Amino acid sequence: MDSTSPVPVTFDSAGIPVAAHLYLPAAPAGRRPALVVGHPGTGVKEQTSGLYARQLAGRGFVTLAFDAAYQGESGGLPRGLEDPAQRVEDFKAAVSYLTTRPEVDAGAIGLLGICASGGYSLSAAGGDHRVRAVATVSTAEPARQFRYGADGTQDPAVFRSLLDAAAQARTAAARGEDPGVMTMFPPTAEQAGELGGRHGVEGWEYYCGARGYHERSATFLAWESVDKMASSDVFHAVPLIGPRPVLQILGERAVTAWMGLEAHRRATGPARIHWIAGASHVDLYDKPEYVGPAVDELTGFFTANLPVAA
Repeated sequence: MDSTSPVPVTFDSAGIPVAAHLYLPAAPAGRRPALVVGHPGTGVKEQTSGLYARQLAGRGFVTLAFDAAYQGESGGLPRGLEDPAQRVEDFKAAVSYLTTRPEVDAGAIGLLGICASGGYSLSAAGGDHRVRAVATVSTAEPARQFRYGADGTQDPAVFRSLLDAAAQARTAAARGEDPGVMTMFPPTAEQAGELGGRHGVEGWEYYCGARGYHERSATFLAWESVDKMASSDVFHAVPLIGPRPVLQILGERAVTAWMGLEAHRRATGPARIHWIAGASHVDLYDKPEYVGPAVDELTGFFTANLPVAA
């Protein structure tokens, strides 16, 4: 079912070169529906977004998995910056790139966002009418997760302390000093569990362990990321998506599901949540018993909503 090896490509996003992998269906010839696939926070295109892009190319879609600006193989300084506005722009720039490809029907382009990119893809779809349909897997809204924690119960003092650190980093940079970075993962899975419970352990296992580690996956974020999150709400554009359709695929055990439910309540057009039995948030990144049903659901959704012009 997997497609052939990806084609490395680059495109411009607000002046920043973005690195991507283009996956082409083996057959048939002619213009095809296309999908932009975005990675989770700290991820890269070689991880879960590449897995979904490859499998969906095997179902007949042209797919484009990209590294966010400031991350992976893409350009931009400072490294490790998580800028919500730029992340949304990256999706729109990817759509622009796909409209130039001879293999793509420019009237049949959809977005797929995984984790943090789930939130960003919804915002991008709201503001870009070239997007005909949008789907998410393990939806997360990064600013909400920073402010309230993965499960929505974080003490507000935690985010206030992060804002203090971000402010100090900006002052240090202004004085010509090293502002430092925000470390994303502790040294061990046990420490990750102490900080974030089972969800924290699973994230550590995927990003830091043999399960999903990639050398370009971000282990830190620039401190500027934190105060950019303070004023961000990428769900604000969800009401603008309708009447175009939205599909969210969530794990029944995902502690992050509250964010997907909030996005669903804001939808004004056709919107559906598909629950994957037994799956956690991170299970949907790579475990075949959960990814397979998710890809089946995505295939049906995008096939129905991205018809190719005759």
